[in-house]
Amino acid sequence: MTETVIPAGQRIRVALLGCGRISKNHFDALAKLPGLQLVAVCDSIAERAQLAGTQYDVPWFTSYEQMLADVPSDAVIIATPSGLHPQHGIVAAKTGRHVISEKPMAISLVAADALVQACDDHHVHLFVVKQNRLNPPIVLLKRAIDRGRFGRIYMANCTVRWTRPQDYYDQAPWRGTWEFDGGAFMNQASHYVDLVQWLVGPVESVMAKTATMARRIEAEDSGAAVLKFRSGAIGVIEVTMLTFPRNLEGSITILGEKGSVKIGGTAVNKVEHWTFADYDDDDKLVEQANTNPPSVYGFGHEGYYRNVESVLRGDALPDTDGRAGRKSLELILGIYESAKTGRDVPLPLRINI
Repeated sequence: MTETVIPAGQRIRVALLGCGRISKNHFDALAKLPGLQLVAVCDSIAERAQLAGTQYDVPWFTSYEQMLADVPSDAVIIATPSGLHPQHGIVAAKTGRHVISEKPMAISLVAADALVQACDDHHVHLFVVKQNRLNPPIVLLKRAIDRGRFGRIYMANCTVRWTRPQDYYDQAPWRGTWEFDGGAFMNQASHYVDLVQWLVGPVESVMAKTATMARRIEAEDSGAAVLKFRSGAIGVIEVTMLTFPRNLEGSITILGEKGSVKIGGTAVNKVEHWTFADYDDDDKLVEQANTNPPSVYGFGHEGYYRNVESVLRGDALPDTDGRAGRKSLELILGIYESAKTGRDVPLPLRINI
Protein backbone atom coordinates (compact mmCIF):
# COMPACT_ATOMS: atom_id res chain seq x y z
CA MET A 1 0.00 0.00 0.00
CA THR A 2 1.32 3.47 -0.83
CA GLU A 3 -0.76 5.89 1.22
CA THR A 4 0.33 9.52 1.30
CA VAL A 5 2.03 10.44 4.57
CA ILE A 6 0.75 13.63 6.22
CA PRO A 7 3.75 15.64 7.52
CA ALA A 8 4.07 16.52 11.22
CA GLY A 9 3.52 20.25 10.71
CA GLN A 10 0.18 19.74 8.97
CA ARG A 11 -3.02 19.08 10.90
CA ILE A 12 -4.98 16.00 9.87
CA ARG A 13 -8.45 17.12 8.76
CA VAL A 14 -11.26 14.85 9.92
CA ALA A 15 -14.95 14.91 8.97
CA LEU A 16 -17.61 12.98 10.87
CA LEU A 17 -20.71 11.25 9.52
CA GLY A 18 -23.37 10.35 12.09
CA CYS A 19 -23.91 12.70 15.06
CA GLY A 20 -25.69 10.19 17.30
CA ARG A 21 -24.93 8.53 20.64
CA ILE A 22 -21.25 7.62 20.07
CA SER A 23 -20.20 10.83 18.27
CA LYS A 24 -19.42 12.72 21.50
CA ASN A 25 -16.59 10.28 22.26
CA HIS A 26 -15.05 11.11 18.89
CA PHE A 27 -15.53 14.84 19.33
CA ASP A 28 -13.97 14.76 22.81
CA ALA A 29 -10.98 12.73 21.63
CA LEU A 30 -10.31 15.00 18.63
CA ALA A 31 -10.49 18.09 20.87
CA LYS A 32 -7.61 16.73 22.99
CA LEU A 33 -5.27 16.08 20.07
CA PRO A 34 -3.81 19.22 18.46
CA GLY A 35 -2.57 17.29 15.43
CA LEU A 36 -6.14 16.41 14.42
CA GLN A 37 -8.80 18.89 13.32
CA LEU A 38 -12.54 18.38 13.03
CA VAL A 39 -13.55 20.14 9.81
CA ALA A 40 -17.20 19.14 9.17
CA VAL A 41 -20.10 17.06 10.48
CA CYS A 42 -23.04 15.41 8.77
CA ASP A 43 -26.24 13.69 9.87
CA SER A 44 -29.45 12.85 8.04
CA ILE A 45 -31.34 14.55 10.90
CA ALA A 46 -30.81 18.28 10.41
CA GLU A 47 -31.28 19.24 14.07
CA ARG A 48 -28.59 16.81 15.16
CA ALA A 49 -26.13 17.95 12.49
CA GLN A 50 -26.77 21.62 13.26
CA LEU A 51 -26.33 21.07 17.00
CA ALA A 52 -22.95 19.39 16.51
CA GLY A 53 -21.81 21.90 13.89
CA THR A 54 -22.71 24.83 16.12
CA GLN A 55 -21.14 23.29 19.22
CA TYR A 56 -17.84 22.52 17.49
CA ASP A 57 -17.86 25.52 15.14
CA VAL A 58 -17.63 23.58 11.89
CA PRO A 59 -19.84 23.41 8.79
CA TRP A 60 -22.73 20.94 9.09
CA PHE A 61 -24.53 18.99 6.40
CA THR A 62 -27.44 16.62 5.91
CA SER A 63 -25.97 15.32 2.63
CA TYR A 64 -22.88 13.12 2.94
CA GLU A 65 -21.92 13.65 -0.69
CA GLN A 66 -22.25 17.41 -0.26
CA MET A 67 -19.96 17.38 2.77
CA LEU A 68 -17.32 15.41 0.87
CA ALA A 69 -17.60 17.75 -2.12
CA ASP A 70 -17.54 21.02 -0.17
CA VAL A 71 -15.05 20.43 2.64
CA PRO A 72 -11.50 19.12 2.06
CA SER A 73 -10.62 16.38 4.55
CA ASP A 74 -8.05 13.63 5.01
CA ALA A 75 -10.24 11.12 6.84
CA VAL A 76 -13.90 10.43 7.57
CA ILE A 77 -15.30 8.97 10.78
CA ILE A 78 -18.21 6.63 10.03
CA ALA A 79 -20.55 6.66 13.05
CA THR A 80 -23.80 5.74 11.31
CA PRO A 81 -25.94 2.60 11.93
CA SER A 82 -23.75 -0.51 11.70
CA GLY A 83 -25.34 -1.86 8.54
CA LEU A 84 -24.43 1.36 6.70
CA HIS A 85 -20.74 1.45 7.68
CA PRO A 86 -19.49 -0.38 4.55
CA GLN A 87 -21.32 1.72 1.96
CA HIS A 88 -20.41 4.98 3.71
CA GLY A 89 -16.80 3.88 4.08
CA ILE A 90 -16.58 2.87 0.42
CA VAL A 91 -17.84 6.31 -0.66
CA ALA A 92 -15.10 7.96 1.44
CA ALA A 93 -12.41 5.61 0.13
CA LYS A 94 -13.35 6.36 -3.48
CA THR A 95 -12.66 10.04 -2.82
CA GLY A 96 -9.20 9.21 -1.44
CA ARG A 97 -10.07 9.72 2.23
CA HIS A 98 -8.96 7.41 5.01
CA VAL A 99 -11.82 5.59 6.75
CA ILE A 100 -12.34 5.43 10.53
CA SER A 101 -15.25 3.05 11.11
CA GLU A 102 -17.06 2.58 14.39
CA LYS A 103 -17.65 -1.02 15.43
CA PRO A 104 -18.73 -3.30 13.95
CA MET A 105 -17.23 -2.45 10.57
CA ALA A 106 -20.14 -4.28 8.89
CA ILE A 107 -22.83 -6.80 9.75
CA SER A 108 -21.93 -9.27 6.99
CA LEU A 109 -18.58 -10.63 5.80
CA VAL A 110 -19.44 -9.82 2.18
CA ALA A 111 -19.89 -6.14 3.06
CA ALA A 112 -16.79 -6.13 5.30
CA ASP A 113 -14.68 -7.58 2.48
CA ALA A 114 -16.05 -4.99 0.04
CA LEU A 115 -14.99 -2.20 2.40
CA VAL A 116 -11.50 -3.66 2.88
CA GLN A 117 -11.13 -4.07 -0.90
CA ALA A 118 -12.25 -0.50 -1.62
CA CYS A 119 -9.73 0.92 0.85
CA ASP A 120 -6.97 -1.25 -0.64
CA ASP A 121 -7.91 -0.26 -4.19
CA HIS A 122 -7.83 3.46 -3.39
CA HIS A 123 -4.69 3.28 -1.21
CA VAL A 124 -6.29 4.57 1.96
CA HIS A 125 -6.19 3.22 5.50
CA LEU A 126 -9.18 1.53 7.10
CA PHE A 127 -9.31 1.90 10.89
CA VAL A 128 -11.90 0.00 12.94
CA VAL A 129 -12.55 1.50 16.38
CA LYS A 130 -11.81 -1.04 19.13
CA GLN A 131 -11.03 1.35 21.96
CA ASN A 132 -11.37 -1.21 24.77
CA ARG A 133 -8.09 -2.79 23.66
CA LEU A 134 -6.46 0.40 24.97
CA ASN A 135 -7.97 0.31 28.47
CA PRO A 136 -4.96 0.28 30.86
CA PRO A 137 -6.01 -2.98 32.59
CA ILE A 138 -6.44 -4.67 29.19
CA VAL A 139 -3.01 -3.41 28.07
CA LEU A 140 -1.48 -5.06 31.18
CA LEU A 141 -3.42 -8.28 30.55
CA LYS A 142 -2.33 -8.44 26.91
CA ARG A 143 1.29 -7.93 27.95
CA ALA A 144 1.02 -10.73 30.52
CA ILE A 145 -0.33 -13.10 27.87
CA ASP A 146 2.33 -12.11 25.33
CA ARG A 147 5.07 -12.71 27.93
CA GLY A 148 3.74 -16.18 28.63
CA ARG A 149 2.96 -15.45 32.28
CA PHE A 150 -0.16 -17.65 32.28
CA GLY A 151 1.64 -20.67 30.86
CA ARG A 152 -1.05 -22.68 29.14
CA ILE A 153 -4.40 -20.85 29.11
CA TYR A 154 -7.29 -23.10 30.13
CA MET A 155 -10.36 -20.87 30.30
CA ALA A 156 -11.47 -17.45 29.05
CA ASN A 157 -14.75 -16.03 30.32
CA CYS A 158 -16.35 -12.83 29.08
CA THR A 159 -19.45 -11.39 30.73
CA VAL A 160 -21.51 -8.40 29.57
CA ARG A 161 -24.37 -7.76 31.99
CA TRP A 162 -25.79 -4.45 30.91
CA THR A 163 -29.23 -2.93 30.58
CA ARG A 164 -30.81 -1.32 27.54
CA PRO A 165 -34.44 -0.39 28.21
CA GLN A 166 -37.07 -0.46 25.50
CA ASP A 167 -36.89 3.32 25.08
CA TYR A 168 -33.23 2.96 24.04
CA TYR A 169 -34.29 0.80 21.10
CA ASP A 170 -37.25 3.05 20.37
CA GLN A 171 -34.98 6.11 19.97
CA ALA A 172 -33.99 5.01 16.46
CA PRO A 173 -35.86 2.66 14.10
CA TRP A 174 -32.66 0.86 13.03
CA ARG A 175 -31.74 -0.35 16.52
CA GLY A 176 -32.17 -4.06 17.09
CA THR A 177 -32.92 -4.77 13.42
CA TRP A 178 -31.12 -7.46 11.44
CA GLU A 179 -30.63 -5.17 8.44
CA PHE A 180 -28.87 -2.30 10.19
CA ASP A 181 -27.79 -3.36 13.68
CA GLY A 182 -27.97 -6.92 14.96
CA GLY A 183 -28.48 -7.64 18.62
CA ALA A 184 -26.58 -7.74 21.89
CA PHE A 185 -23.62 -9.69 20.46
CA MET A 186 -23.24 -7.59 17.31
CA ASN A 187 -23.79 -4.18 18.87
CA GLN A 188 -23.27 -3.82 22.61
CA ALA A 189 -20.93 -6.78 23.17
CA SER A 190 -18.88 -6.61 19.98
CA HIS A 191 -15.90 -5.10 21.82
CA TYR A 192 -15.93 -8.02 24.22
CA VAL A 193 -16.12 -10.64 21.48
CA ASP A 194 -13.15 -8.82 19.95
CA LEU A 195 -11.18 -8.93 23.21
CA VAL A 196 -11.69 -12.67 23.67
CA GLN A 197 -10.44 -13.62 20.22
CA TRP A 198 -7.63 -11.02 20.30
CA LEU A 199 -6.31 -12.06 23.72
CA VAL A 200 -6.72 -15.84 23.61
CA GLY A 201 -6.20 -16.50 19.93
CA PRO A 202 -8.05 -18.02 16.99
CA VAL A 203 -11.37 -19.74 17.68
CA GLU A 204 -11.78 -23.23 16.26
CA SER A 205 -15.54 -23.58 16.77
CA VAL A 206 -18.51 -22.03 18.58
CA MET A 207 -21.80 -23.27 20.01
CA ALA A 208 -24.38 -20.65 20.99
CA LYS A 209 -27.90 -19.93 22.18
CA THR A 210 -29.63 -16.55 21.85
CA ALA A 211 -33.05 -15.24 22.86
CA THR A 212 -35.23 -12.16 22.63
CA MET A 213 -36.97 -12.25 25.98
CA ALA A 214 -37.99 -8.75 27.00
CA ARG A 215 -37.32 -6.20 24.25
CA ARG A 216 -39.47 -5.57 21.19
CA ILE A 217 -36.66 -5.98 18.66
CA GLU A 218 -35.86 -8.38 15.81
CA ALA A 219 -32.47 -9.46 17.12
CA GLU A 220 -31.44 -10.96 20.48
CA ASP A 221 -31.36 -9.16 23.81
CA SER A 222 -29.46 -12.02 25.51
CA GLY A 223 -27.28 -14.99 24.66
CA ALA A 224 -24.41 -17.28 25.56
CA ALA A 225 -21.64 -18.84 23.48
CA VAL A 226 -19.15 -21.61 24.23
CA LEU A 227 -15.89 -21.31 22.30
CA LYS A 228 -13.21 -23.90 21.56
CA PHE A 229 -9.91 -22.20 20.78
CA ARG A 230 -7.31 -23.74 18.50
CA SER A 231 -4.97 -23.82 21.50
CA GLY A 232 -7.38 -26.19 23.26
CA ALA A 233 -8.67 -23.56 25.69
CA ILE A 234 -12.39 -23.22 26.36
CA GLY A 235 -14.18 -19.87 26.36
CA VAL A 236 -17.61 -18.63 27.41
CA ILE A 237 -19.24 -15.36 26.38
CA GLU A 238 -22.40 -14.39 28.27
CA VAL A 239 -24.33 -11.31 27.15
CA THR A 240 -27.58 -9.69 28.23
CA MET A 241 -29.16 -6.26 27.95
CA LEU A 242 -31.76 -7.11 30.61
CA THR A 243 -29.81 -6.57 33.84
CA PHE A 244 -31.94 -4.91 36.54
CA PRO A 245 -31.85 -2.00 37.17
CA ARG A 246 -28.61 -0.77 35.58
CA ASN A 247 -25.34 -1.94 33.99
CA LEU A 248 -23.67 -4.45 36.31
CA GLU A 249 -20.45 -5.58 34.64
CA GLY A 250 -18.39 -5.89 31.52
CA SER A 251 -15.61 -8.30 32.40
CA ILE A 252 -13.06 -10.77 31.10
CA THR A 253 -11.40 -13.54 33.12
CA ILE A 254 -8.37 -15.55 31.98
CA LEU A 255 -7.37 -18.71 33.87
CA GLY A 256 -4.09 -20.46 33.12
CA GLU A 257 -1.69 -22.95 34.66
CA LYS A 258 0.42 -20.18 36.25
CA GLY A 259 -1.95 -17.21 36.48
CA SER A 260 -5.51 -16.01 37.09
CA VAL A 261 -6.76 -12.55 36.14
CA LYS A 262 -10.17 -10.90 36.11
CA ILE A 263 -10.65 -7.46 34.58
CA GLY A 264 -14.07 -6.17 35.60
CA GLY A 265 -15.97 -2.99 36.35
CA THR A 266 -18.80 -1.97 34.07
CA ALA A 267 -16.49 -1.90 31.03
CA VAL A 268 -13.23 -3.85 31.62
CA ASN A 269 -11.87 -0.86 33.53
CA LYS A 270 -10.79 -2.39 36.87
CA VAL A 271 -8.38 -5.17 37.82
CA GLU A 272 -10.45 -7.30 40.21
CA HIS A 273 -8.04 -10.23 40.50
CA TRP A 274 -4.38 -10.49 39.47
CA THR A 275 -2.32 -13.50 40.58
CA PHE A 276 0.72 -15.10 38.93
CA ALA A 277 3.21 -17.73 40.01
CA ASP A 278 6.15 -15.50 39.12
CA TYR A 279 6.69 -11.81 39.83
CA ASP A 280 6.89 -9.19 37.08
CA ASP A 281 7.39 -5.44 37.42
CA ASP A 282 3.97 -4.98 35.78
CA ASP A 283 2.45 -6.26 39.04
CA LYS A 284 3.27 -2.88 40.59
CA LEU A 285 1.18 -1.13 37.91
CA VAL A 286 -2.07 -2.95 38.62
CA GLU A 287 -3.58 -0.46 41.07
CA GLN A 288 -2.90 2.60 38.92
CA ALA A 289 -4.32 0.86 35.84
CA ASN A 290 -7.84 1.06 37.26
CA THR A 291 -10.05 3.74 35.73
CA ASN A 292 -13.56 5.03 36.38
CA PRO A 293 -15.03 6.00 33.01
CA PRO A 294 -18.27 8.03 32.87
CA SER A 295 -19.85 5.49 30.51
CA VAL A 296 -19.31 1.99 29.13
CA TYR A 297 -17.44 3.52 26.19
CA GLY A 298 -14.43 4.21 28.45
CA PHE A 299 -11.54 6.53 27.68
CA GLY A 300 -10.08 4.58 24.79
CA HIS A 301 -11.08 6.81 21.88
CA GLU A 302 -8.30 9.31 22.63
CA GLY A 303 -5.66 6.59 22.59
CA TYR A 304 -7.20 5.19 19.44
CA TYR A 305 -6.84 8.52 17.67
CA ARG A 306 -3.23 8.83 18.81
CA ASN A 307 -2.59 5.65 16.85
CA VAL A 308 -4.56 6.98 13.86
CA GLU A 309 -2.40 10.10 13.83
CA SER A 310 0.83 8.10 14.13
CA VAL A 311 -0.22 5.86 11.23
CA LEU A 312 -1.14 8.78 8.97
CA ARG A 313 2.21 10.42 9.83
CA GLY A 314 3.95 7.23 8.72
CA ASP A 315 5.24 6.42 12.21
CA ALA A 316 3.17 3.36 13.16
CA LEU A 317 0.95 0.51 12.01
CA PRO A 318 -2.81 0.54 12.74
CA ASP A 319 -3.81 -0.95 16.09
CA THR A 320 -6.96 -2.34 14.47
CA ASP A 321 -7.32 -2.29 10.69
CA GLY A 322 -10.05 -3.75 8.53
CA ARG A 323 -8.66 -7.27 8.56
CA ALA A 324 -8.44 -7.26 12.36
CA GLY A 325 -11.97 -5.88 12.58
CA ARG A 326 -13.18 -8.69 10.32
CA LYS A 327 -11.99 -11.39 12.75
CA SER A 328 -14.38 -10.41 15.53
CA LEU A 329 -17.20 -9.92 13.01
CA GLU A 330 -16.67 -13.47 11.75
CA LEU A 331 -16.89 -14.83 15.31
CA ILE A 332 -20.13 -12.92 15.95
CA LEU A 333 -21.62 -14.27 12.72
CA GLY A 334 -20.49 -17.76 13.78
CA ILE A 335 -22.36 -17.25 17.06
CA TYR A 336 -25.49 -16.25 15.14
CA GLU A 337 -25.15 -19.19 12.76
CA SER A 338 -24.89 -21.63 15.68
CA ALA A 339 -27.88 -20.07 17.47
CA LYS A 340 -29.92 -20.34 14.26
CA THR A 341 -28.98 -23.93 13.36
CA GLY A 342 -28.42 -25.42 16.81
CA ARG A 343 -25.07 -26.76 15.60
CA ASP A 344 -21.42 -26.39 16.49
CA VAL A 345 -20.04 -23.97 13.88
CA PRO A 346 -16.38 -24.23 12.79
CA LEU A 347 -14.28 -21.16 12.07
CA PRO A 348 -13.32 -19.69 9.72
CA LEU A 349 -16.84 -19.74 8.31
CA ARG A 350 -17.11 -21.86 5.17
CA ILE A 351 -19.35 -19.35 3.45
CA ASN A 352 -19.30 -15.58 3.43
CA ILE A 353 -22.48 -14.49 5.18
